[in-house]
Amino acid sequence: MIDTRTATVTTPSDREIVITRTFDAPRAMVFEAWTNPEHVTHWWDPTGHPLSRCEIDLRPNGAFRFVSEKVGGNDHSFAGIYREISAPARLVFATVTGGPVPESVGTLLFTEERGQTTLTITIACASKADRDFLLQLRVDAGTVRTLENLDEYLGKRA
Repeated sequence: MIDTRTATVTTPSDREIVITRTFDAPRAMVFEAWTNPEHVTHWWDPTGHPLSRCEIDLRPNGAFRFVSEKVGGNDHSFAGIYREISAPARLVFATVTGGPVPESVGTLLFTEERGQTTLTITIACASKADRDFLLQLRVDAGTVRTLENLDEYLGKRA
């Protein structure tokens, strides 16, 4: 049996961060939970709070925007543009930050074996400095926590 409770984080190149996690759920269910705002709103925020806004236009060149309300009234937004959608196997998007956080391209691969889905997230940055900045912001730890939330959410749907 595959241990579905842990994620691995690697930096295979100067410009990439790769995060892998296996879920005890079929890939169609994992893909749906990742791309449907009715689901995403419940698990996306690493703190475990529901999103205050979740907009998804799931089509090539369609946009997404997730907004988390933080203590003190400050919002945190994660947004991007879908580049490629091949349900339920692959999702590619470019982030749009509008701030000091560098833009990146995320490629998500959903592979299923014996009813379990392995999600491999590759975050590709324009430079080593951009990748290192994302690591300083702890995008790796935040993503791992978000994947833990997704695992808990999928367990409630099973």
